[in-house]
Amino acid sequence: MPDRVVVVDGPGRVTIRAEEPTPLRDGTFRVRTRYSGISTGTELSYVKGTNPYLSAAWHPDLGLFRPGAPSAPYPVTRLGYMEVAQVVESRTPVVAEGSVVAMSYGHRTGYLADPLTDRFVPLPADLDPLLGIYVAHMGPICANGLLYAAADLYGTDVRDLGAGVRGRRVAVTGAGVVALLTALLARQHGAASVVVLDPTPQRRAVAAALGVETLDPTAGDPAEVLKLRWPHGPGDRGADVVFQCRGQPSALQLSLRLLRPHGTVIDLAFYQSGADEVRLGEEFHHNALALRCAQIGRVPRGLAPTWDRERLSAETITFLRAYGDLIRTHLVSAVVPFDDAPTLLTELATGHRNEVQAVLASEP
Repeated sequence: MPDRVVVVDGPGRVTIRAEEPTPLRDGTFRVRTRYSGISTGTELSYVKGTNPYLSAAWHPDLGLFRPGAPSAPYPVTRLGYMEVAQVVESRTPVVAEGSVVAMSYGHRTGYLADPLTDRFVPLPADLDPLLGIYVAHMGPICANGLLYAAADLYGTDVRDLGAGVRGRRVAVTGAGVVALLTALLARQHGAASVVVLDPTPQRRAVAAALGVETLDPTAGDPAEVLKLRWPHGPGDRGADVVFQCRGQPSALQLSLRLLRPHGTVIDLAFYQSGADEVRLGEEFHHNALALRCAQIGRVPRGLAPTWDRERLSAETITFLRAYGDLIRTHLVSAVVPFDDAPTLLTELATGHRNEVQAVLASEP
């Protein structure tokens, strides 16, 4: 039976292609997809045509985008990174047939995995398999944000994930999936206060349903509100740390304004255009602020291998056990058949449909 694969042929052109399965060989295992979560940031950048990999060459050793042949030209055949699958065949002792695993292989109904090159995380039996979409990649992205906050305080001596938020006042800009999971993680790990700022009423309503305080950044000056609310001493007011999770320059500028002097923005956003609204000569300069980009491919310097992707996935599972029911009820806003992926992705990219977390479901 052919696998079905979601492919982006060009801006606004999403299709499903049939692909013959790769033959099983010794040392590999085959999975059938149960759920595949959609990232409305990264994935839609390919549908919209705004991802930098589509127009420039990425040099991994230099860490530079350079003119040249695009690193990920159309057609994009591996879209997505939040898969939950069942092992249907196995010729390796590391995973048994029938196991349910979290992986990151893109929107497709089947996949041949090699434990030497493909990362997989077995899901515990007590975890809702749908929530497994967060275990391999998305949850670790958010947990890594907390890890960067901890490293900002303690350098390489980070003993636990909550060290950077415990007892501290935390603001989160944005109310998408990354922002809301990060806000809940901060609350789970003992933040004194957590406030989510987003201009969209529907997103704020989701945050409130998750039990997180919200603030409308378009109603007055939210920086003044939080600085009046969060005093530390004379000339020292504001958030201890801000997690910036909205891919808009205005959100980054707001994040800088929310901070107390010497505070840090942990940036988890993906910007795809200029940043004219960011004013580095204002609060950033006068309050001696710091800006750290937290990317899942890079844990803070000096923390590997103690803190790696496996540990961040384990932290995610613990988190989902605590908040899974709330997340399943309020964060997952749509579960649609796999074959509806082209329509769903196109509508999301054009703004004709809005979802917090959409999930593709494959038939058994």
